[in-house]
Order: sequence, then C-alpha cells, then structure tokens
Amino acid sequence: MQSRRMFLKQAGFTTASLLMAERIMADPYHPLTTLLPMANHVRIRGVVRSRGSGVPSVAVSDGRSVVATAADGSYTLHSTDHQEFVHVSLPSGTSIPQNPTGTARFYHPVKVTSDGSMEASWNLSPLESKDDRHGFLVLADPQTLDMDDIRRFHAETVPDIRQVAASAGMPLFSVGCGDLMFDRLNLFPEYEKAVAMTGIPTFQVIGNHDVVNGALTDGASSRTFRELFGPTAYSFNRGEVHYVVLDDVLWLGRGYFGYIDDSQLEWLEQDLKMVEKGRTVVVFLHIPVYDKQHERLGEKKPENASVVVNRQALYKTLEGYEAHCIVGHMHESEHLRDGGARHHVAGAVCGAWWTADVCGDGTPNGYAFYEVNGGSLQWRYRSTGKEWDHQLRTFARGADPQHPDEIVANVWDADEAWEVVWFEDGIRTGVMQRRLGFDPLTVKLFEGKTLPKKHTWVEPFPTDHLFFAKPFSSAKEVVVEARDRFGRTYRSKV
Repeated sequence: MQSRRMFLKQAGFTTASLLMAERIMADPYHPLTTLLPMANHVRIRGVVRSRGSGVPSVAVSDGRSVVATAADGSYTLHSTDHQEFVHVSLPSGTSIPQNPTGTARFYHPVKVTSDGSMEASWNLSPLESKDDRHGFLVLADPQTLDMDDIRRFHAETVPDIRQVAASAGMPLFSVGCGDLMFDRLNLFPEYEKAVAMTGIPTFQVIGNHDVVNGALTDGASSRTFRELFGPTAYSFNRGEVHYVVLDDVLWLGRGYFGYIDDSQLEWLEQDLKMVEKGRTVVVFLHIPVYDKQHERLGEKKPENASVVVNRQALYKTLEGYEAHCIVGHMHESEHLRDGGARHHVAGAVCGAWWTADVCGDGTPNGYAFYEVNGGSLQWRYRSTGKEWDHQLRTFARGADPQHPDEIVANVWDADEAWEVVWFEDGIRTGVMQRRLGFDPLTVKLFEGKTLPKKHTWVEPFPTDHLFFAKPFSSAKEVVVEARDRFGRTYRSKV
C-alpha cells in the first residue's frame, strides 16, 4: 500500500488539489466549502401520483432540500438554478420507473422557464404484490476496459443474473456499485446494454473509475455519469427498508479520496428525518466506509483512497437506525461492524480485472444477493456460472507451503458467525482455525512479474477468510462443512 506522500506524488496533483488534499487529511471533519456564482431562485412544483391519485408523504428533493408531498400528492420545492436534478424517493409498493436501458429513472433534470419555475411530476405504477419481501443484487466493479471484458460481462454475468431473477420469486432490483467502467467512459452504452438484458431495474453508484479523468474539479468529474444516470446521491424505499446511494469519491484533479462532502451529509440528515428511527437503512457507496485490508497488509492505518476519511460524520447521521453499508472497490470479500453499522464489501463482477475467474483473495467473479423480509436482511455471494452451494473452495495438504501438513478452505463470504468444521471418513473431527494467508489458486494464477498475462500488475491479496485443519494421515476422505449465520450449510470434499 502507498504511503501518504507517495499517494499524493503518484496521483499527480495540481497545486490546488494538493492544498485541498492536505487540508482534508489535516481535518477530515471540517466541511469543504466551494465558491459558486450567485444562484437564482427556482420554484419547482408537481404531483406524485399512483393510479391517478396523489400519494402523500413522499420525499422530493433537489439534492439540497427535501420536502414531503401533501395529502393530494402535491409539493412545492424552493430550489436554485445550481441544482441539476429534482428526484423522488420512490415509495414502497410502487414499480421502479426505468430508462429504455433499464436504469432507474426517478429524477427530472432541472429546466427553468422564463418566470423562474418548473413543473416535475411522477406517475408511479403500483406493484402487483407487496414488496415487504424483496431482493437486490450488488454488482460491484464490472470495470470493463475493452470489448473483450464487455463480451465476458455480457456472455457470463448477464445470463447468470437472468437465471437468478427467474427463480427469485420476489420483486428485485440491482445496484451497479461503482467502477462500472475502467476509465473508458465511451463503453458506458455497453454497460447499459447489459442492464437492459438482465431485465431488472438498476440503480447506479459512481466509482473512482467512472469519473472524467481530465476534470479539474470533483463536480466536473462526474459529468458523464450524471448525464446518463442522474444524481449521484439519492434515496428510495422498498418494503420496510429505506435505501440511500451516496458518492464517496472525492476527485482532486488527478487522484481521489474516500470522502462524503458536507452537502450530501446535510441532504442525508433531511432525508432521514422522514424515516422512522429504528428502521433498517441500507447505504450503497463505492469506496468502503471502513474495511480492514490495511491490517491484513501489516499497515497501521488504511489509505485515504481505500476508506471514507470522514466516516464518523456518516455514522453520526445514521445513529438510531439499523444501518448496513454496502460497497465494492476492493475486489475482495469482507464483512465487519464499525461505527454502529454493519459493513459489506462485495467481491467484484470482474474478479481480478477479468484476468481469471477469481478476485485476488480467491473470491470468485460474481455478485452479492440480498433477500429482505420486513426489516431483516439475509445475504450470500453468487459465483458467476456456479450454483448457490458454491460457497467455498478446498485444497489438499501441501497447497499452502507455510502449512504443508494442513488442508485449506477458502470460505469467501464468511463473517464472525460462520462455523467451519471438517469430517474424516464421515466423522466430525473438529472446528477449522481461521488464519491470514494467501489463497493457493490466486498464487498460482497471479503471483510473479509475468502473471497474469493481461494485467501483470495483478497480485494475490492476503485474506483472513481461510480456514486450516490437520487431518490424520489415515483418513481416506476429508470433507469440509461451512455453516453460515442464517443456518445454511455448504460442503466440499477435499
């Protein structure tokens, strides 16, 4: 991992960006202020309807202010011509409006008439059944660089998603959880084609590889993304759960930090005032709010580009809610708790940048699937092209040269509640020990200056979701069994 000084140097910051970066690192909780030209007042009015009738108590926002619709579904929002969109926090029980490509369309661009006003309304369709039970897919880091990557995304990931959707038996949506591109923003239409082929309405999160690299400001960096997908911070509701999308990529000229700016935090505070305390709130971002990769790498603290440096401000805003923060960015799997929230780092759709079928920690190419009942979430990882029972990979003795007498199991979605045991000749023998190490398959695929062929800079990551055991030499058959926090059991013969 890079040191602070090397990060700034290698990012190629301009003088202004360097000063801003130094300021953020000195005091990440001091709000950043931006000088803007004088704003003109805009009055936005409209109605939120469903089946021809107004829908009350629906949140409508311009990204700065939040108002609730009246009993007849009408609202008036006092905004300015600096605000780019007006968007509705879609209420539960209604379908998700979509662009022709299948991406969610919950917003209108702000277009002001000569008298300084605008009309923006929504006609929402009710769902055929209640959505208290629903599901969602987290597609983190498709990160397509070229048409070869696109072909794999279309030919492998999309059919797998369609298979899952066909058997889900509940309303679904999906979230492109950032790094939809690998800097080649001209390939966004291919991502949209993939969304259309899945048949699932999809919300988007901006990632650090989805920005305009030549942009000099954070606002300009997300211009292309906003033109295609609308605002980068918004909310919606499904069943009993309130969902929030935030932009935590602060672009600083030619580099970035994990940071949630003050305008988003102020908006989120208003947004959550309309959500009853105690409810489940799920926040989608790209960069982890917090993770522990730095500990696995032997570093004292995380890099500023790997976590949200002002995360305590987010935690304070989420106090009183059952909060989940779901992210990508790391190309590995992790679950942890921090700041009162449960954090989920999803494995990458592209794995190790489409060089093989696994990420650097051994997590297969794939995506996370969440099933929601009321306010409760259950989750498990879906390996592209595999069945649901593909939740671990086992290795015989000698696969790890550091532990030559032990078998190894990589249980990529494991958290603290999982139990992993082994059986010898049908008899349960013991609980496997969880340790830090390298997945033997990733070492074979990625280690060395000439591997992998497509991107030789890819290397295996140390991971702590490896489990070890030393079977008796007399054992004829060894089986590993992993039981997740929801009582589901998976087995693999060594």
